[in-house]
Amino acid sequence: MRERIVSGMRPTGKLHLGHYLGVIQNWVELQHKYDSFFFVADWHALTTKYDSTESLKENTLDVAIDWLASGIDPDISTVYVQSLVPEIAELNVYLGMITPQNWVERDPCLKDMVKILRSKEGQNSQMSYGLLGYPVLMSADIMMMNATHVPVGIDQVAHIEITRDIARRFNQVYKEEFFNEPKPLLNHCSLICGLDGNKMGKSFKNDIKISDTEEETAKKVMTAITDRSRMRKTDLGHPDECEVAFKYWKIFGTEEQVAKVRTECEKGERGCADCKRQLGTLINEKLAAIREKRRYYETHIDEVKDILNEGSKKARTEAQKILTHVRELVKMY
Repeated sequence: MRERIVSGMRPTGKLHLGHYLGVIQNWVELQHKYDSFFFVADWHALTTKYDSTESLKENTLDVAIDWLASGIDPDISTVYVQSLVPEIAELNVYLGMITPQNWVERDPCLKDMVKILRSKEGQNSQMSYGLLGYPVLMSADIMMMNATHVPVGIDQVAHIEITRDIARRFNQVYKEEFFNEPKPLLNHCSLICGLDGNKMGKSFKNDIKISDTEEETAKKVMTAITDRSRMRKTDLGHPDECEVAFKYWKIFGTEEQVAKVRTECEKGERGCADCKRQLGTLINEKLAAIREKRRYYETHIDEVKDILNEGSKKARTEAQKILTHVRELVKMY
């Protein structure tokens, strides 16, 4: 049996290049090497957006469409919706019973979620019971499929530690080495900043979405921060001080293209506006196939729903096997 990965995303709307380069691109490669489970974490969305669920269903579909368009293959991977696998909630109860309070309170995952909550305008910053239990629910997501690995970025490794701790504690309490202690599987994908040089995010209005049109992408790229020291095209440029545009070139361009951009910039032969127009064209070329596939799924929503429903049934079948044994170990009736 192949080693298994589990990973998910909260449905916050249409995904951007940060999601694609930092996460999805890695999943697409891993699905051919691991038994792969990818879920839309709609319960997790409630931890900070319990009072604004109007778009939750639509956002769930948008996330799934972006995954499918980007290359997640439902014939290879299990693609499912968290809330359609209720076994996760039952496992969450058992794990919550054995998890010490101080483990949860010191978990960096919870601290990150609290920051999200407190950044919401007009939102009561008081922590809810659901948010406090976020790290345990995250662990239940992973342990429900008894994953051996979890794909993460270097900044997320600490988030997996509580899952390893809880799995180890469960095995000790119920005297069987049943749950794997999942290992972080580091991705080495490119990270991309927002158009203003900060972290890319929809709420910051500095993102390029997978679903953007060519015109929208080209217009957005023209707002990207460049070398602030340059006033005229003929000024000698400093590519390594170009805050956004040159970083994008290094992600999307070939070595030859990047070398040419660097040389022309440093010699004052390439203006920032022309550079960004070419960059916009390049990004659109790179996303063309993905966007074409996305347009297909946008007009075949029932097919997307079928994929999610079938994937959720498959995930439930696996979850029920694991939960049956968990109930036996815990000595439930």
